[in-house]
Amino acid sequence: MLPPQFRKTVRESSAGHRTLCIAKHERWKCLTGFGLSRKDDLAAQIDREEMLAIQAGKDFDRDLRASQLYGFSEVPFDDSGRFVIPDHLLNLAGVGDSLFFQAAGGFFTLWNPDELAQLGPGWEGAQAACANFVAEARARK
Repeated sequence: MLPPQFRKTVRESSAGHRTLCIAKHERWKCLTGFGLSRKDDLAAQIDREEMLAIQAGKDFDRDLRASQLYGFSEVPFDDSGRFVIPDHLLNLAGVGDSLFFQAAGGFFTLWNPDELAQLGPGWEGAQAACANFVAEARARK
């Protein structure tokens, strides 16, 4: 279920539609979610990344990068925030019975708590918040 604070933001970002864009994060073993308005920024992101690669003397494959960025799934969510993650994304991110949502600016990440707990330095805040949510959920059961 999409938490209320994320639900509102995604709906506003999707021009009032209850549409969540979801994809495998390119580096971490988690998912990333965002509203439809982010699609408008992807072409500019590809241009920036290509320019930086050229400046650094590195190869850049526009087609591969476009395929990565535009390879998200659009999934509907209901008024209470319920949505279904496509099976292929569940498998790529190792998602099980629990899911932790972490804000990240123009997008958010969705984590299997066990995957998040394995990350190293820099993740302590998210790990502590996630552990707290897991403990609260267990106490409610």
